[in-house]
Amino acid sequence: MVRPTPRPSERRATVSAIAERPNAQVLVIGAGINGIATFRDLALQGIDVVLVERDDFVSGASSASSHMIHGGVRYLENGEFRLVRESVQERNRLIKTAPHYVKPLRTTIPIYSTFSGILSAPLRFLTHKAGKPTERGAALIKVGMVLYDSFSRDGGSVPRHRFLGRTRSLEELPRLNAGLKYTATYYDASMHDPERLALDVLRDGVETGPTARAANRLSAVGADGGSIVLRDEETGETFPFTADVVVNASGPWTDLTNAGLGKPTSYMGGTKGSHIVLDHPELLEATGGREIFFEHEDGRIVLIYPLKGMVMVGTTDLEADPTKPAVCTEEEVDYFFDLVKHVFPDIAVDRSQIVYRFSGIRPLPGHGDTAPGFVSRDYRIVEGDLAGTPVLSLVGGKWTTFRALGEHLANEVLGKLGRERTVSTTSLPIGGGRDYPTTPAARRVWVSSRADALSTERVDELLERYGTRADAFIALADEADEQPLETVPSYSREEIAHIVRTEQVVHLDDLLLRRTSIAFTGRASRAALHELAEITAGVLGWDETTTDAEVERMAALLVERHGVDLDASTRKETNGVR
Repeated sequence: MVRPTPRPSERRATVSAIAERPNAQVLVIGAGINGIATFRDLALQGIDVVLVERDDFVSGASSASSHMIHGGVRYLENGEFRLVRESVQERNRLIKTAPHYVKPLRTTIPIYSTFSGILSAPLRFLTHKAGKPTERGAALIKVGMVLYDSFSRDGGSVPRHRFLGRTRSLEELPRLNAGLKYTATYYDASMHDPERLALDVLRDGVETGPTARAANRLSAVGADGGSIVLRDEETGETFPFTADVVVNASGPWTDLTNAGLGKPTSYMGGTKGSHIVLDHPELLEATGGREIFFEHEDGRIVLIYPLKGMVMVGTTDLEADPTKPAVCTEEEVDYFFDLVKHVFPDIAVDRSQIVYRFSGIRPLPGHGDTAPGFVSRDYRIVEGDLAGTPVLSLVGGKWTTFRALGEHLANEVLGKLGRERTVSTTSLPIGGGRDYPTTPAARRVWVSSRADALSTERVDELLERYGTRADAFIALADEADEQPLETVPSYSREEIAHIVRTEQVVHLDDLLLRRTSIAFTGRASRAALHELAEITAGVLGWDETTTDAEVERMAALLVERHGVDLDASTRKETNGVR
């Protein structure tokens, strides 16, 4: 194999372009999904916009999601009807505009009583205090399901809910707790690659032209008069940047960003949510391919979710400090094991089956003595001022509503600039969702028309992984024989090199945690780290010292933050892993 010739990275070129022209109409700080969505929307309107992120794209709160696009049926009890309506409508839109990553997800709620919660729910609705935990019974859940269905009026992107009694429920899911009385089954949507979806949104913005610039590891560290001081986190170099409007989309770190700009705020009060990923074929089979979503005995809403041949279990809702890394604790693992036993009492789980843990802080508003589970998931925009420059701080927001939130923020910015909206994103396809074949027949045609140098199986795999953006790599693959990785053979050396070359990869964790699902699915062995580092080094021009340091940095991150056992042998790839 001919190693690619090292060249200046895409990121380095972008940072240089920003430093050489250190001004724009709009500066967006924070490249989580909401900052990225705002960037894309503004770029589509022809606005000169720059997006900066202190770490990697989608590496903060947005990287710790439950991999769902959902209306939030439980928010009905909080009285957040506007948010639920918007969320359901956005869910339905994303199924159509991003069908490569967002797909209908059958979800089942086990129910153990008929009338439980009828008296406590109104009190929680009025006070938003948790009170004594009480499981919701069938009557209360039925009311919620009817309301939930009523918000979906676009011709049926997903089926309506249905209730089953105990006998029928156990016929469908025989490993469920036999003590249940009913199940309620409804549909939300899965988001099987959230980071890649965000990268598609980002690329949509960047590809509008030279007035849309976005760089990772370029942070806003201070203010000098009316200028924002930006720092290249790779070199330490700083330079002033000016904009007509500044958008602070830093998520849980919004207050910290404002303080760094010399304008302290106290808007945020995020909570920590953790998940574990289990390599557990028995539990995977027991789910019947559907998400199990329910209220645990302590009042928390939790889920057991089949994903990429694994089972993800989550989530917690704990007070968190945004100045400290969020880590899934042993106590949270014990909690997850208890809830699995509650739903599937005859299925044993243990720590040896955990292949990955992750945790993040939700960008929630400050909430005083309101119980974490009742803190609003809605969003608002707060205006401030920096030496005459408007600063719009985003408070709140969630994955499901990113498009609508980006539109809302963009409209606020357009108003400040005296500009009119020229492009609607309501039904605009996202990235590889454009011209995506959504029927089996259309998929066969798409795959067979590209199966020349590559097999139909490989083309289908790339389509599943990247949507129609796979075309860019398939065209290159015509010119070389692909070499599967020795450690993770569902990826090829050429594919990894293409990702590194075109997606602003700077460190090994960018590749393993956000550009691929290698770590998430338990395939990040020590041997895999070395193989991936060697390929990355060839593209970015790392020397031996840098390459070794990257491997050690990645190994420490996997062990300390994600509970990965690097000394285990390379795991056999699971069927269906993309």
